Amino acid sequence: MVQVGDRIPPSTLTYMTQDGPAKLSTDELFKGRKVTMFGLPGAFTPTCSAAHLPGYVVHADELLARGVDRIVCISVNDAFVMDAWGRQHNVDDNVLMVADGNAELTQAMGLDLDLTERGMGIRSQRYSMLVEDGVVTQLNVEAPGKFEVSDAETMLSTL
Repeated sequence: MVQVGDRIPPSTLTYMTQDGPAKLSTDELFKGRKVTMFGLPGAFTPTCSAAHLPGYVVHADELLARGVDRIVCISVNDAFVMDAWGRQHNVDDNVLMVADGNAELTQAMGLDLDLTERGMGIRSQRYSMLVEDGVVTQLNVEAPGKFEVSDAETMLSTL
């Protein structure tokens, strides 16, 4: 599993633009920036929709005021689903909704979660991290079934 001090592995992700899905490399996402990224098992799932994403939307201004350049929500979903979910939660430009559709980055970071028995396939563990110029400087990975350390409030308390 990725650790504090590790560089984010190279990967290509997608996000939605006005012209449709666009590719985004991890280098483009993190280079020269302080980024709060939080990963979760899936868009439209209960805890993710009721608490995880909404917390970052509510606290976006505070995170940005404390020096974060970008807030990123990432999930093993496609860009269409991430865009629809973001619109439902009024993320506007505050949270970049990024798709890791093939779990490429999630698996490279060792943060994948096998939910095949539940009919969900390979997904992401629930986590948050602070990444500065491509290097992980803070990592909060949840225990299975928990939502205690990857929330926006915890991230704020450490900035």
